[in-house]
Amino acid sequence: MDKTPIDKIIKDLDISASEMRRLVKSFTSEMRRGLSGARSSLKMIPTYASQPTGEETGEFIALDLGGTNFRILSLELKGEGRIGKPAIMSFKLGQKEISGGENNLFDFIASRLKLFLSKNDLLGAKHFLGFTFSFPVKQTGIATGDLVCWTKGFSAKGVIGKDVVRLLNEALIRCGVGNLNISAMLNDTVGTLAAESYEDRNCDIGVIIGTGTNACYSETLSNISGIKNSGSASGRMIINIEWGNFDKLKKTRFDLEVDEMSSNPGEQILEKMVSGMYLGQIAESVIRQTIASPIRGFTTEHMSRIESDVSKDLSNTGRVLKSLGVKTSTLKVRAEVLSICKAVSSRGARIVAACLGAIILKMDPKISSSHTIAIDGTVYEKHPTFAKNIRAGLKGLFGRKASRVKLVLTKDGSGIGAAITAAAASNNRR
Repeated sequence: MDKTPIDKIIKDLDISASEMRRLVKSFTSEMRRGLSGARSSLKMIPTYASQPTGEETGEFIALDLGGTNFRILSLELKGEGRIGKPAIMSFKLGQKEISGGENNLFDFIASRLKLFLSKNDLLGAKHFLGFTFSFPVKQTGIATGDLVCWTKGFSAKGVIGKDVVRLLNEALIRCGVGNLNISAMLNDTVGTLAAESYEDRNCDIGVIIGTGTNACYSETLSNISGIKNSGSASGRMIINIEWGNFDKLKKTRFDLEVDEMSSNPGEQILEKMVSGMYLGQIAESVIRQTIASPIRGFTTEHMSRIESDVSKDLSNTGRVLKSLGVKTSTLKVRAEVLSICKAVSSRGARIVAACLGAIILKMDPKISSSHTIAIDGTVYEKHPTFAKNIRAGLKGLFGRKASRVKLVLTKDGSGIGAAITAAAASNNRR
């Protein structure tokens, strides 16, 4: 196969201003369809959670389960957006819990909750608990939801199709823990929004851009099909967009190759252009098909190291390539690899900017208010230009009004946000 000139590849990966505007329209249309219950690549899942007011007070417990490691924390909310220093314990699940029966998993979690409560003198009084469960769930209430399928290597038997909050409650009873009320279940995106929203009332969007990617935002109840009474006093509800599945994107042959080799071909198209799991794979595909390099195992972390290279001879890029099997490389090759990495990451950031622009315009068509976007994840935090390119994309869409949109790195929101969501849910219940 003849090699395609690098300049043409870079152009194919570029997202022009007109393409950004097309993406905004397509994403908005998919949002509306999903909210109405029509067929859409965006699931637009009601979470039954509303934004905290910032005035919630008291001590709350959070359980953050998103992979083989999980955290338990207690958090004092002091009102006026003030949060005390949390007490945190981390635990690791073994293969017995990950792939055994339902009791193995939830009994282990319950026993660690009991240990945490005991060590922090919290076994006596009643406490509300927020449960971050970052797996696909069909939620039917703020504290009820059935597991749709396992991801991230989990295969615990007897859990799919069951209410995971009920399973945890039953395990707590078997473990002799009777002072926890699970008042909220959420995913890490909602937790990120809640964590920042407690301190900043303008925060109405939460985003994860890490190994995977997703977003949520605050929607008016009347716009959500099938929701009659959520118990929300605000008249709004946080919607889990599940934006990783957005499929109205133009794919290059490199995207098609990465998609075909994935475990879920044809699905999670946006995620495969934006998230840390796939950005490196796309760059590797481009490098192999254009520079004819034997490179293998190229990751997003390698991209970050190369895009941070400011040496005149791009020696750091050469060292990265050498570690991946390219023993020698010319300056021309190193420069081309750098250009490819920049093009792939810039495209990902501009896709994110277009989708964020659509969400903001859905909530506020004239951008007359201020909006804070809480973002967590290693790609956003550690990639040298990703955050800057998102801001540039928003400025291209909104012009001077982009100054009304603030992007904030919100670390560990999945844990802190769970406790805050539990507080907001318990207040609504009362």
